[in-house]
Amino acid sequence: MINVFVLHISKLYIYRLKRLSLMKPNALLLVLLVVFFISCKTSNSSETNDVAKTDGHPAWIMQGNIYEVNIRQYTPEGTFNAFSDHLQRLKDMGVQTLWFMPINPISVKDRKGVMGSYYAVADYTSVNPEFGTLEDWKNLVNKAHTMGFKVIIDWVPNHSGADHRWLTTNTDFYEKDSTGKPISPFDWTDVRKLNYKNPALVDSMTAAMKYWITETNIDGYRVDVAGDVPREFYAHAIPELKKLKNIFLLAEAEKPWLHEVGFDATYGWNYFQMSKKVAAGQRNALALDSTLNADSLYPNNKLKLLFTSNHDENSWNKADYQTMPGPLHAPFAVLTQTLPKAIPLIYSGQEEPVRDSISFFYKNPIKFGKYERAGFYKTLLEARKRIPALAANAGFTKLNSNMDQNIYAFLRYNGNSKVLVVANFSDKAQTFSIGNASIAGKAVNIFDKADMNIASGTNMQLPAWGYAVYEYK
Repeated sequence: MINVFVLHISKLYIYRLKRLSLMKPNALLLVLLVVFFISCKTSNSSETNDVAKTDGHPAWIMQGNIYEVNIRQYTPEGTFNAFSDHLQRLKDMGVQTLWFMPINPISVKDRKGVMGSYYAVADYTSVNPEFGTLEDWKNLVNKAHTMGFKVIIDWVPNHSGADHRWLTTNTDFYEKDSTGKPISPFDWTDVRKLNYKNPALVDSMTAAMKYWITETNIDGYRVDVAGDVPREFYAHAIPELKKLKNIFLLAEAEKPWLHEVGFDATYGWNYFQMSKKVAAGQRNALALDSTLNADSLYPNNKLKLLFTSNHDENSWNKADYQTMPGPLHAPFAVLTQTLPKAIPLIYSGQEEPVRDSISFFYKNPIKFGKYERAGFYKTLLEARKRIPALAANAGFTKLNSNMDQNIYAFLRYNGNSKVLVVANFSDKAQTFSIGNASIAGKAVNIFDKADMNIASGTNMQLPAWGYAVYEYK
């Protein structure tokens, strides 16, 4: 839009100059140079090509990635302004999309712990004062956009906090028990279940979601407990949201119908759960194929969020510091970045790494300083951005080796771009070969920059839990 506006203004300027007989060749050249300069500057902004789509998704996510931000625990201050100081570091690491856990105020009634759960929302159109002001949030989004990031926020439509004003002003917005009392979903006693049979709630929730796009220019949502909200709500809300901006929508669920109603990506829980079993020695590398085969129920253009940790898995299930401890983390992380249809996720502190759970209801700041995995992630994130064969919709061929129980191998390809990924999911060094003519060629390992002349049947070696990503020349 900026470029169109600049071009329009320049045309008016040239027209007026002509009318005044002032348009000499040098003046015309000067105007054109100014227009070209401004156009180039705007074309490098994060807003350029925001309307472009690939396979129905925002084009910018196809070679992108997501970094989950736990604002409360990210710094000692736990504020938007304090987090802002980390933007350059994350940019240098290759992070593209920032997902912020809910930024809304937290209910006080029935609050869990001292500070309460992010997911007990007290007001859908306000900012949690714990994190700062609305102006602070806008400034953070603007700064992130200027640096080339995308920004999505966590949205909690399944339930509100236990003292949301709707519980007083709009009691029919809630599901109730036989006595007329609003109910809590599952064992979540700090929240109350919303009733989407009420059209007024549908309209109110849609309006609230529109607010953050129009007022703060966010780029999308990660939707909490997405599969428990009726599809009729999404069928109404998502088209309305997408009229405003080419947003990215991520569902915290693994249900095919969520893609049908407009979500770009769903969670790869199946892959993650199988990864944990492989890491624990309960299954071998062959089991990972089952996670790909299970995706046959999904639309062809589906995207899947793949991860080795997130806020839930870290806080409640000891990911990744115990589920994939030490060197076990790396090969699984490589697959999250290189498998087809994948959008990779990194959780706050994984680059450090944080080898403990990050508290959910209490202040428990992450202690940054070592960044032991930052270089590893940087290599993966920058390769994904640079290499067309690693785009989410690029081609994929699973490869068989003579050590399939331990070695997972595949090719990705997109036009002239081709990548070979090999990973050892065992605690012993492996020598193996892949008998497939399609792997032949000269390639370089993106991690150690070592050249390799690959041929069908070539013996290859990987250390215990080792991995390699070969980019063909």
